[in-house]
Amino acid sequence: MTTQQTVKIQLVRSPIGCKESHRATVRGLGLRKIRSTSELVDTPEFRGMIN
Repeated sequence: MTTQQTVKIQLVRSPIGCKESHRATVRGLGLRKIRSTSELVDTPEFRGMIN
């Protein structure tokens, strides 16, 4: 049994007015509306998207 570390993220500001690539990253992280949360596996790929 392997337990993977997870990261919980929440969208706190609207991506309106941001670059299109930033909006695509927010959607790729699974965030839709403000105050929506997403729990993701802690990998270097997701850490880079969050950064």
